[in-house]
Amino acid sequence: MSAANTAVKFFRKLEPEDLRTLHVIEANMSRYRYVPEKTMPKLAELPEQETQYRLARLGRFKLVYRWTGSYKGYTLNTAGYDCLAINALVKAGILEAFGKPLGVGKEADVYDALTPENKRIAVKFHRLGRTSFRQTRRVRGYIAERRHVSWLYQSRLAAEKEFQALKLLYPHSIALPEPVSQNRHVVAMGMIEGAELAEHKELPNPSKTLEEVLSNIRKAYVNARVIHADLSEYNIIIMPNWHILIIDWPQFVTREHPNAEQLLRRDMKNIVGFFQRKYKVKTKLEDALNYVQTN
Repeated sequence: MSAANTAVKFFRKLEPEDLRTLHVIEANMSRYRYVPEKTMPKLAELPEQETQYRLARLGRFKLVYRWTGSYKGYTLNTAGYDCLAINALVKAGILEAFGKPLGVGKEADVYDALTPENKRIAVKFHRLGRTSFRQTRRVRGYIAERRHVSWLYQSRLAAEKEFQALKLLYPHSIALPEPVSQNRHVVAMGMIEGAELAEHKELPNPSKTLEEVLSNIRKAYVNARVIHADLSEYNIIIMPNWHILIIDWPQFVTREHPNAEQLLRRDMKNIVGFFQRKYKVKTKLEDALNYVQTN
């Protein structure tokens, strides 16, 4: 069972004292690698026996990890962090219920969900801890600038960055999910329906699809001054109506970034190369770059 499945399964069973205990552990993880068990009653403002009961429940629900060494301590695991984010979105009136998983990848889990108004949305849990720490720091500048970042905090930074990108881009009518809300490592966004471009052996009109991709890259670059910086056939969704949706924006950069031109060229090379290999649509890279960069 994935962490998100665990969180969704047990969230409705959590009582206020359980959530308070999770909050206390989260708040003190910056001070301790494992929050000492003996300090928990004071920190949670609960009797010792009650604290022990809550910690045992959270352990059974697989929301915390207990460590025994020179002392006994606790830390959140991924599912516990998920529960705190879910709780915040529920309290904010963003989230009412979860549906089926939409996708599970190396760096994120995405779920179908409903708002209290019965509007379908996608809820994305960032999971940067699934990739190697060294690789993640190498490719993500907002992490590489920091000396020590936990897996959970890495995921939170990625969610904040992606939500920032969606808010910058959405007003410019770019084909991407609508930004709804963000909390911790979770982004709530407009519904994502369809399959990755990489999964489509055939398209009704590959040339037209490529034109639509390039048009959206151009609008992002010219109107919002934003470059995706990780664009490939794996984060372009082909919707049921055959139009596109561009997802996965946490690595975006602005045109002012020192490597902006290099990153734009890499994005374009990935896309132009893919359409040529798979669909035999030949477009010169320099021509595509000139189109995207022209005001």
